[in-house]
Amino acid sequence: MEFIQTIIDQTNDILWSYVMIISLLGCAIYFTLRSRFVQFGMIGEMCRQLINSSERHIDGDHKHISPFQAFVVSLASRVGTGNLAGVATAIAVGGAGAVFWMWIIALVGAANAFVESTLAQLYKRRADDSFIGGPAYYIMQGLKCRPMAILFSVLTIVTFGFAFNTVQSNTICEAFQNAFGVDNFYMGIVLTVSTLLIIFGGIQRIAKVSSVVVPIMAVGYIILAFVVVIINVTKLPDLIAIIIENAFGVEQLVGGGMGAAVMQGIKRGLFSNEAGMGSAPNAAATASTSHPVKQGLIQTLGVFTDTLVICSATAFIILMSGVSLGGELDGVKLTQEALTAEIGGAGRIFVAIAIFFFAFSSIFGNYYYGEANIRFITKSRIALNVYRLIVGAMVMAGAMLSLKTVWSLADITMALMTLCNLVAIVLLGRQAMLLLDDYRAQRKQGVDPVFKKERIKELASNDGIECW
Repeated sequence: MEFIQTIIDQTNDILWSYVMIISLLGCAIYFTLRSRFVQFGMIGEMCRQLINSSERHIDGDHKHISPFQAFVVSLASRVGTGNLAGVATAIAVGGAGAVFWMWIIALVGAANAFVESTLAQLYKRRADDSFIGGPAYYIMQGLKCRPMAILFSVLTIVTFGFAFNTVQSNTICEAFQNAFGVDNFYMGIVLTVSTLLIIFGGIQRIAKVSSVVVPIMAVGYIILAFVVVIINVTKLPDLIAIIIENAFGVEQLVGGGMGAAVMQGIKRGLFSNEAGMGSAPNAAATASTSHPVKQGLIQTLGVFTDTLVICSATAFIILMSGVSLGGELDGVKLTQEALTAEIGGAGRIFVAIAIFFFAFSSIFGNYYYGEANIRFITKSRIALNVYRLIVGAMVMAGAMLSLKTVWSLADITMALMTLCNLVAIVLLGRQAMLLLDDYRAQRKQGVDPVFKKERIKELASNDGIECW
């Protein structure tokens, strides 16, 4: 077992020390420049689209989920273990400087999120009473490369349906064991049964549950973090200075700490906000909207919500608490102890309850990404039900495996999946830019943008575009 763990750790280090950091930041900077800083210049438009989004009825009696529901389904996956346990792990390993690099990957990586979600809308397909799509679909329809599309689908199923859900389950069990002394085995059974009940209900039930649970849990956690920051407001300037100093400091550079901060910040930032990973497009494609760019903008806003707001809240709680970062505390237990230091014993209990809602919503958000790709590979109902049962089994497995094992496996599969998606969006990126130009032109004319592929000469004859 130790030999296998060593192989996993070495593979993880190679991927994240070189390949992933260069690929993620390179693509993010490229799309930021190509889009003329869309993630910054159109923040107002993002908020307007989210507020104005409403459920639409298309094709007679067919009822599709709204842009807002697609937003919260993707946010259900983004807002989870990465926000509470992932941030704590990044700080414990990479120091306070890791927070800065989480911010950077969110700010520039949001451009990746815009492109992938816009492409998902462009190449979405009709499926029963809803839409379906994602990277596998734009690889197949846009690049005409089915083998690559199948590869991405398999990586998504393994990463989200299996690896990521072991992390979510493991973190919930750790938090409840630390707060209430609940045995991991029994907590695993509760999570497994609950997960199967929800995922057998399909995307409509997932969207409805997410649209209620996600806003409540996010607002509640942010309010608590805001209270903690207000109580410690005099520490805030020094805290920001420490974060920046640890991100670029000479001491960290000489000692290798800067490399750890960069790696942990980018790794945990990606796990949390998923910008460029190819996951959120699976939810973005399901929305009914009049222009692909609208959903691209809404999903970009999700990256900011996740990292700049919720991840920062966790980081401030930990760094303001004074809890030692060099000890045995890691993951969600570090967050629990940090909050306990701020508000007393109730902090440990609050984090356990919060992580339950955050991570549990992520379990079925993750499940849907896998389902979308199962449907891409095969229309077999039996295969889909087998996948659902395996998801339940992996939730149970996560409750019993070690923290290090589940995180390491998740990092490896996440890296491979992201690399596959980045290749696709770079090759198809010009199409997303054409759509953005069309959207901006219509807004400049003072109209609500509506897209038909005939509007863009380069896309008019593309037989892979079905819904526009």
